[in-house]
Amino acid sequence: MKVLVSPMNLEEALESLKGGADIIDVKNPAEGSLGANFPWVIRSVKGLVEEHGKLLSATVGDLDFKPGTASLAALGAAVAGADYIKVGLYGVRSSEQVYEMMEKVVKAVKDYNPSAYVVAAAYADHSRVGSVSPLAIAEPASNAGCDGIMVDTAIKDGKNLFEFMTREDLEKFIDSARDGGMFCALAGTLSWEHIDILKDLRPDIIGVRTMVCESGRNSKIKSELVSKLMQAVR
Repeated sequence: MKVLVSPMNLEEALESLKGGADIIDVKNPAEGSLGANFPWVIRSVKGLVEEHGKLLSATVGDLDFKPGTASLAALGAAVAGADYIKVGLYGVRSSEQVYEMMEKVVKAVKDYNPSAYVVAAAYADHSRVGSVSPLAIAEPASNAGCDGIMVDTAIKDGKNLFEFMTREDLEKFIDSARDGGMFCALAGTLSWEHIDILKDLRPDIIGVRTMVCESGRNSKIKSELVSKLMQAVR
Protein backbone atom coordinates (compact mmCIF):
# COMPACT_ATOMS: atom_id res chain seq x y z
CA MET A 1 0.00 0.00 0.00
CA LYS A 2 1.67 3.21 -1.19
CA VAL A 3 1.14 6.55 0.50
CA LEU A 4 0.34 9.58 -1.65
CA VAL A 5 0.71 12.94 0.09
CA SER A 6 -0.76 16.12 -1.40
CA PRO A 7 1.37 19.25 -0.94
CA MET A 8 0.34 22.57 -2.45
CA ASN A 9 3.81 24.08 -2.88
CA LEU A 10 7.52 23.33 -3.02
CA GLU A 11 8.02 23.72 0.73
CA GLU A 12 5.33 21.17 1.53
CA ALA A 13 6.64 18.82 -1.17
CA LEU A 14 10.03 18.85 0.55
CA GLU A 15 8.39 18.06 3.90
CA SER A 16 6.51 15.16 2.26
CA LEU A 17 9.70 13.77 0.75
CA LYS A 18 11.60 14.13 4.04
CA GLY A 19 8.86 12.10 5.67
CA GLY A 20 9.26 9.33 3.08
CA ALA A 21 6.03 9.63 1.08
CA ASP A 22 5.85 7.27 -1.89
CA ILE A 23 4.06 9.65 -4.28
CA ILE A 24 3.95 13.45 -4.23
CA ASP A 25 0.60 14.78 -5.43
CA VAL A 26 0.48 18.49 -6.28
CA LYS A 27 -2.93 20.01 -5.71
CA ASN A 28 -4.55 23.32 -4.82
CA PRO A 29 -6.99 22.91 -1.90
CA ALA A 30 -8.29 26.44 -2.45
CA GLU A 31 -9.93 25.23 -5.66
CA GLY A 32 -11.61 22.14 -4.24
CA SER A 33 -11.06 18.52 -3.32
CA LEU A 34 -9.02 17.84 -6.47
CA GLY A 35 -8.21 21.48 -7.17
CA ALA A 36 -5.61 22.06 -9.88
CA ASN A 37 -2.37 23.86 -9.11
CA PHE A 38 -0.36 25.97 -11.55
CA PRO A 39 1.90 24.44 -14.22
CA TRP A 40 4.98 26.23 -12.86
CA VAL A 41 4.35 24.78 -9.40
CA ILE A 42 4.06 21.27 -10.85
CA ARG A 43 7.29 21.80 -12.82
CA SER A 44 9.20 23.03 -9.77
CA VAL A 45 8.04 20.11 -7.64
CA LYS A 46 8.87 17.68 -10.46
CA GLY A 47 12.56 18.56 -10.25
CA LEU A 48 12.61 17.97 -6.51
CA VAL A 49 10.71 14.69 -6.77
CA GLU A 50 13.06 13.38 -9.47
CA GLU A 51 16.06 14.10 -7.23
CA HIS A 52 14.52 11.78 -4.64
CA GLY A 53 13.66 9.04 -7.15
CA LYS A 54 9.91 9.37 -6.56
CA LEU A 55 6.91 9.86 -8.85
CA LEU A 56 4.84 13.01 -9.22
CA SER A 57 1.05 13.18 -9.29
CA ALA A 58 -1.10 16.18 -10.15
CA THR A 59 -4.80 16.86 -9.90
CA VAL A 60 -6.53 18.70 -12.74
CA GLY A 61 -9.65 19.85 -10.92
CA ASP A 62 -13.17 18.93 -9.83
CA LEU A 63 -14.37 19.00 -13.41
CA ASP A 64 -17.71 19.42 -15.14
CA PHE A 65 -18.62 17.06 -17.97
CA LYS A 66 -16.51 18.84 -20.56
CA PRO A 67 -14.27 16.29 -22.31
CA GLY A 68 -12.38 18.96 -24.25
CA THR A 69 -11.60 21.01 -21.16
CA ALA A 70 -10.65 17.88 -19.22
CA SER A 71 -8.35 16.53 -21.94
CA LEU A 72 -6.58 19.88 -22.33
CA ALA A 73 -6.11 20.23 -18.55
CA ALA A 74 -4.78 16.67 -18.33
CA LEU A 75 -2.34 17.30 -21.16
CA GLY A 76 -1.15 20.42 -19.35
CA ALA A 77 -0.39 18.37 -16.23
CA ALA A 78 1.48 15.79 -18.31
CA VAL A 79 3.55 18.47 -20.07
CA ALA A 80 4.37 20.00 -16.67
CA GLY A 81 5.84 16.65 -15.63
CA ALA A 82 3.13 14.70 -13.79
CA ASP A 83 3.51 10.92 -13.82
CA TYR A 84 -0.03 10.45 -12.47
CA ILE A 85 -2.85 12.65 -13.76
CA LYS A 86 -5.98 12.63 -11.57
CA VAL A 87 -9.29 13.79 -13.04
CA GLY A 88 -12.16 14.66 -10.70
CA LEU A 89 -15.52 13.49 -12.11
CA TYR A 90 -17.43 16.19 -10.23
CA GLY A 91 -19.92 17.12 -12.93
CA VAL A 92 -20.05 13.67 -14.53
CA ARG A 93 -23.46 12.04 -14.00
CA SER A 94 -23.35 8.59 -15.64
CA SER A 95 -21.14 5.70 -16.69
CA GLU A 96 -21.55 6.78 -20.30
CA GLN A 97 -20.19 10.22 -19.49
CA VAL A 98 -17.30 8.66 -17.55
CA TYR A 99 -16.28 6.76 -20.68
CA GLU A 100 -16.73 9.70 -23.03
CA MET A 101 -14.67 12.05 -20.86
CA MET A 102 -11.92 9.66 -19.80
CA GLU A 103 -11.41 8.26 -23.30
CA LYS A 104 -10.54 11.77 -24.47
CA VAL A 105 -8.31 12.40 -21.45
CA VAL A 106 -6.43 9.13 -22.00
CA LYS A 107 -5.86 9.97 -25.67
CA ALA A 108 -4.54 13.44 -24.83
CA VAL A 109 -2.17 12.18 -22.15
CA LYS A 110 -0.94 8.98 -23.79
CA ASP A 111 -0.28 10.65 -27.14
CA TYR A 112 2.16 12.89 -25.26
CA ASN A 113 3.54 10.42 -22.69
CA PRO A 114 2.50 6.76 -23.05
CA SER A 115 3.99 5.91 -19.66
CA ALA A 116 1.91 8.42 -17.68
CA TYR A 117 -0.86 7.06 -15.47
CA VAL A 118 -4.39 8.39 -15.93
CA VAL A 119 -6.68 8.17 -12.89
CA ALA A 120 -10.45 8.71 -12.83
CA ALA A 121 -11.55 10.03 -9.45
CA ALA A 122 -15.11 9.80 -8.13
CA TYR A 123 -16.53 10.99 -4.82
CA ALA A 124 -17.79 8.97 -1.86
CA ASP A 125 -20.30 11.75 -1.10
CA HIS A 126 -21.50 11.82 -4.71
CA SER A 127 -25.12 12.17 -3.58
CA ARG A 128 -24.28 15.56 -2.06
CA VAL A 129 -23.03 16.97 -5.36
CA GLY A 130 -25.02 14.91 -7.87
CA SER A 131 -22.06 13.15 -9.46
CA VAL A 132 -21.61 9.54 -10.58
CA SER A 133 -21.22 6.83 -7.93
CA PRO A 134 -17.71 5.46 -7.38
CA LEU A 135 -19.19 1.99 -7.84
CA ALA A 136 -20.20 2.88 -11.41
CA ILE A 137 -16.87 4.10 -12.78
CA ALA A 138 -14.60 1.04 -13.03
CA GLU A 139 -15.94 -0.52 -16.23
CA PRO A 140 -16.14 2.70 -18.29
CA ALA A 141 -12.78 3.90 -16.93
CA SER A 142 -11.14 0.61 -17.84
CA ASN A 143 -12.73 0.61 -21.30
CA ALA A 144 -11.47 4.18 -21.79
CA GLY A 145 -7.91 3.04 -21.05
CA CYS A 146 -7.45 4.48 -17.55
CA ASP A 147 -4.70 3.05 -15.39
CA GLY A 148 -6.43 3.58 -12.07
CA ILE A 149 -9.53 4.76 -10.25
CA MET A 150 -9.80 6.70 -7.04
CA VAL A 151 -12.43 7.73 -4.51
CA ASP A 152 -12.25 10.94 -2.47
CA THR A 153 -14.77 13.24 -0.80
CA ALA A 154 -16.06 16.23 -2.75
CA ILE A 155 -17.04 18.46 0.15
CA LYS A 156 -14.30 19.04 2.71
CA ASP A 157 -16.37 19.69 5.83
CA GLY A 158 -14.73 17.19 8.15
CA LYS A 159 -16.78 14.18 7.04
CA ASN A 160 -14.63 11.28 5.92
CA LEU A 161 -14.71 8.47 3.37
CA PHE A 162 -16.14 5.93 5.83
CA GLU A 163 -19.16 8.10 6.59
CA PHE A 164 -20.34 7.67 2.99
CA MET A 165 -19.12 4.22 1.96
CA THR A 166 -19.34 1.01 3.97
CA ARG A 167 -16.52 -1.51 4.16
CA GLU A 168 -18.49 -3.65 1.69
CA ASP A 169 -18.77 -0.69 -0.71
CA LEU A 170 -15.03 -0.10 -0.53
CA GLU A 171 -14.25 -3.78 -1.07
CA LYS A 172 -16.45 -3.68 -4.18
CA PHE A 173 -14.68 -0.55 -5.39
CA ILE A 174 -11.25 -2.11 -4.91
CA ASP A 175 -12.31 -5.36 -6.57
CA SER A 176 -13.87 -3.50 -9.49
CA ALA A 177 -10.58 -1.73 -10.15
CA ARG A 178 -8.56 -4.92 -10.13
CA ASP A 179 -11.12 -6.77 -12.24
CA GLY A 180 -10.65 -4.00 -14.81
CA GLY A 181 -6.85 -4.30 -14.72
CA MET A 182 -6.42 -1.00 -12.84
CA PHE A 183 -4.96 0.09 -9.52
CA CYS A 184 -7.15 1.74 -6.90
CA ALA A 185 -6.69 4.60 -4.46
CA LEU A 186 -8.68 5.62 -1.39
CA ALA A 187 -8.77 9.13 0.04
CA GLY A 188 -11.20 11.44 1.78
CA THR A 189 -10.22 13.05 5.09
CA LEU A 190 -8.58 9.84 6.26
CA SER A 191 -7.39 9.88 9.88
CA TRP A 192 -5.18 7.87 12.22
CA GLU A 193 -8.16 5.84 13.40
CA HIS A 194 -8.59 4.48 9.88
CA ILE A 195 -5.12 2.93 9.60
CA ASP A 196 -6.13 -0.58 10.65
CA ILE A 197 -9.12 -0.84 8.32
CA LEU A 198 -7.09 0.59 5.44
CA LYS A 199 -4.43 -2.05 6.01
CA ASP A 200 -7.16 -4.70 5.98
CA LEU A 201 -8.72 -3.32 2.79
CA ARG A 202 -5.30 -3.13 1.09
CA PRO A 203 -5.91 -0.55 -1.63
CA ASP A 204 -2.91 0.08 -3.86
CA ILE A 205 -2.65 3.70 -2.73
CA ILE A 206 -4.02 5.85 0.08
CA GLY A 207 -4.14 9.61 -0.42
CA VAL A 208 -3.78 12.04 2.48
CA ARG A 209 -3.33 15.66 3.33
CA THR A 210 -5.24 16.62 6.47
CA MET A 211 -3.78 13.87 8.68
CA VAL A 212 -0.20 14.96 7.96
CA CYS A 213 -0.85 18.70 8.42
CA GLU A 214 -0.01 20.36 11.72
CA SER A 215 -3.54 21.65 12.36
CA GLY A 216 -6.01 20.82 9.60
CA ARG A 217 -6.21 20.66 5.80
CA ASN A 218 -5.32 24.30 5.21
CA SER A 219 -2.28 24.32 7.49
CA LYS A 220 1.19 23.03 6.58
CA ILE A 221 2.33 19.46 5.98
CA LYS A 222 4.91 18.32 8.53
CA SER A 223 7.59 15.74 7.73
CA GLU A 224 7.30 14.20 11.22
CA LEU A 225 3.64 13.36 10.61
CA VAL A 226 4.39 11.92 7.17
CA SER A 227 7.11 9.76 8.73
CA LYS A 228 4.70 8.61 11.46
CA LEU A 229 2.18 7.62 8.79
CA MET A 230 4.75 5.73 6.77
CA GLN A 231 5.75 3.73 9.84
CA ALA A 232 2.09 3.02 10.67
CA VAL A 233 1.18 1.64 7.26
CA ARG A 234 4.32 -0.46 6.95
